[in-house]
Amino acid sequence: MAGGLVLLAGACAPLLSDNARPELAGTGHLRAALILSNQVLVDKDPASGQLRGVAVTLAKRLAARLDVPFTAVEYATPAALVDSFDRDEWDVAFLAYDPERALQVAFSPAYMEVDNTYLVPAGSPVQSVDDADRPGVRIGVPARSAPDLFLTRALRAATLLRVPGGAAPALELLSTGGADAYAENAHLLTLYAARLAGSRVLDGRYTVIRQAMATPRARPFAANYVRRFVEDAKQDGTVDAAIRAAGLRRVRVAPPER
Repeated sequence: MAGGLVLLAGACAPLLSDNARPELAGTGHLRAALILSNQVLVDKDPASGQLRGVAVTLAKRLAARLDVPFTAVEYATPAALVDSFDRDEWDVAFLAYDPERALQVAFSPAYMEVDNTYLVPAGSPVQSVDDADRPGVRIGVPARSAPDLFLTRALRAATLLRVPGGAAPALELLSTGGADAYAENAHLLTLYAARLAGSRVLDGRYTVIRQAMATPRARPFAANYVRRFVEDAKQDGTVDAAIRAAGLRRVRVAPPER
């Protein structure tokens, strides 16, 4: 019986790969959608244009397993990537899981978990995460990002101010007194805080964002293959090594899928 199971597993694994390859690399490349405004996922060197980061590492690893070249499809913000969901511009996308997005794309299990908190300028009335959701408090957030989607559902009293993703809109909002706090992942906020005198990143978190890989809903074999790939990458240390290489703060490997 054991021998039969081994043979069955051996027969099924190539079939999965053979069916998945056309759905993941029908163009002859693995087209990976990357959000440039989130350095937890990808960092682009301004001089050379070289891409690096956890998402890039995983995309290249997946392309190598499929034996195809990797092609980066770059999006400036989460909103820009979401707008591309029905345009057949990519084969896999790296973005945060959210139940609203899951209606449009198929998500893998999470590969890493990211603490999300607030950056507050000097003199802000928000002194802790629990202080934020109060009448009169203005919270900046990147439009249509995972923090925006979560806080839109969770906040009861504070006001959300949506701006484009990236450092410049966030810092302008805070430095001009336009908001009392800015919501994002803790790693990005640490980078922003270094550019805004007197600001600080709050301890604690308002949520944990689960970063995952997505495939178009019409590609079920691709979704299954990517699901297995993510679990392998967590188990064999690939994700942990990529997090460490990127120097990410308050980020960790997601637990195995139940």
